[in-house]
Amino acid sequence: MTIGADRFAPANELRDFLMLPYAELEELNLRAKQQRKDRATANQMQDERLRYLTDEKRIKAVTVLFSDLEGRLHMLDYDKKFLLKNSDNLTFDGSSIRGFTPQRESDLRLILDWSAFYWAPSDMFGPGKVLVFANVIDRDGSPFAGDIRGMLKALSTDHYQKNGYTLNAANEIEGFLFQGLDAERCYHGTGKFEYVNTGGYYHSLPGDPLRTFIDTVAEVQRAMGFENEKDHPEVAPSQFEINYSYGEVVAAADQIQLYKLICRQVATRLGMTASFLPKPVVGVNGSGMHTNVSVSKNGKNLFWDPKGAEKLSPFAWQFVDRILTAGNDVCLMLNSSVNAYRRLDPHFEAPNQIKASAVDRGAMIRIPIGNEGSARVEVRSVAPDANPYMVLLAVFKTGLEGTIGKHKNLRQAERYLPDNIYDSLRAFRESEWTTKLLSADVKTRYADLKQASADRCPRLLGTVVKAQEVQYHHEVYNQYLWNLF
Repeated sequence: MTIGADRFAPANELRDFLMLPYAELEELNLRAKQQRKDRATANQMQDERLRYLTDEKRIKAVTVLFSDLEGRLHMLDYDKKFLLKNSDNLTFDGSSIRGFTPQRESDLRLILDWSAFYWAPSDMFGPGKVLVFANVIDRDGSPFAGDIRGMLKALSTDHYQKNGYTLNAANEIEGFLFQGLDAERCYHGTGKFEYVNTGGYYHSLPGDPLRTFIDTVAEVQRAMGFENEKDHPEVAPSQFEINYSYGEVVAAADQIQLYKLICRQVATRLGMTASFLPKPVVGVNGSGMHTNVSVSKNGKNLFWDPKGAEKLSPFAWQFVDRILTAGNDVCLMLNSSVNAYRRLDPHFEAPNQIKASAVDRGAMIRIPIGNEGSARVEVRSVAPDANPYMVLLAVFKTGLEGTIGKHKNLRQAERYLPDNIYDSLRAFRESEWTTKLLSADVKTRYADLKQASADRCPRLLGTVVKAQEVQYHHEVYNQYLWNLF
């Protein structure tokens, strides 16, 4: 007897995996977001999530996310049934992650942060999956020194418990959309990026490739509880920005990682590449990650003072002072790649002046127009390829705990940020403050990684983006290419 294909049911009829409408996803994610804002206890969140995973039979796997020292996002899919039995003992090989551990002491563990739990659209992430962020811990159960997310979470918790402070952040992340898949990985062969749109600031037509990309990303973000604000093409051709609301500092950093992941996933589905190189094309505006921050206590914005200069409180101006004082020291943490220093070019609204201003977009820190609810400071000198956990750690720890300088006038530039990674590396290595920020060991590891990237690139930037800037850029890390050296 011949067994024909029509004797078998289509695969999608045999699978019963979780696939929820976008509106339902948004409700679930907003509820989880509110629990996080309300600081539900770790035990409460763990019990609720484990119970949900046990009861929801249509979930097949849990995608666990963590970030390395340079900010690359790593993901592991754990079978749900395995994870339910072993959620307190999820081990992985740390020696395979650049900057983590040597081979002789490779085992590390992941501790799930159940408050950072997301339901993702099945058409983008696959059916039957949910996402959860994790912190990395060492063999002895202590926080792993190279896990910057864990450091940021500890800083946030410490200031909340000691001072009642809630650290708030929102990031405006710009990027480029280029023709073709893996445009960055192919750059060493083509020597160029191809635009999908040349419309420019706020200009696109409904249905054109850039608008389709932006609309799709916005839909996915909305479903994942981002609470979108606005989206639009940016100044440069094929450049985009999709804004969303404030969050507590660790949630805000997680959302940066998700934002970039969503952008890359949507672009890939469209046969294109979303790039977060700070300056992929010389001659047009680069991409930044303007970082808006404030501190609140008992629901009151501590940065607001209707009678203060620019309507900022003395507390906020001291915060600004400390960041400007450490501007050169922390520049490598905010601008972590060779390519990032192309963006600090004064011809393209470069935020390289170490000063604060309400109007000058060349200032490192801008004071946006605000009110009691929105008063904030905007650190403009941040590149979109920087480790978001490291950026927010540097900004908040420096702003709250750093040294106040002896500035004659915070609104007048007495110094400028480095225009190349070598000067930035030197300032970072020589700074006592960066040792306090990261610890001597982690600081050295991070600087060595940045030095290795720099040494594989031409020493002078010149007027053309070099292939090595892209090839050995940490966001397009390729172990095979590195091993050619």
